[in-house]
Amino acid sequence: MRQLRKLPFADIGTARIDHHRALRQGLPEAVFGPGKTPEDVSLIVDELLTNGTGPVVLTRANKEQISAALSIASHGKVINQTVVWRPNQTRAENVLVATAGTADLPVADECAAVLWAHGVEANRLTDVGVAGIHRLLADLETLYDADAIVVVAGMEGALATAVGGLASAPVIAVPTSVGYGAALEGVTALLAMHAACAAGITVVGIDNGFGAAMATMRILDNRTTS
Repeated sequence: MRQLRKLPFADIGTARIDHHRALRQGLPEAVFGPGKTPEDVSLIVDELLTNGTGPVVLTRANKEQISAALSIASHGKVINQTVVWRPNQTRAENVLVATAGTADLPVADECAAVLWAHGVEANRLTDVGVAGIHRLLADLETLYDADAIVVVAGMEGALATAVGGLASAPVIAVPTSVGYGAALEGVTALLAMHAACAAGITVVGIDNGFGAAMATMRILDNRTTS
């Protein structure tokens, strides 16, 4: 009855917590750190843990926000700037997160952490950008075995096209803000991924590892229920 009273949302003053989201979308609300005070973050995390179900994920959090959240729920797992409480049980799907360069790792780490929260232990391919495409071609079987592939790339974003042209699995492309002047802080990679000649690539926003993980989970869940 307490949980039903909190539907469809709980008004805690500084935020309205969307407890109904998991019923509508199959995936619960997450907490986006930027713009929130540490106190706001701790209140939201506490509400999600107390009256919500499923994993609780805090993303893009700074040290003060992480400390405040852990002070009210110390069992959270910290993965760089992401904190996860109450992760789902491990699933069987094979998801690959591939990065063009090591500078793209923070975005890839966010994606992998969010996938882990929802029960997916992502495999990783690191530093396989097209400037040395033989590094990618050495792992073709890894691409072929994947149920879904997240490609994280800055500069000109060409890795998404290369992977999309090689693999049959759904490809979710994440442009990053990594790159020199004409990379335009990720805009060049974003536009290049949208213009990719490999058909059917899904593109999320710049540096949006969280969004890529959510897109992957929707694809996997729809495969499971269809």
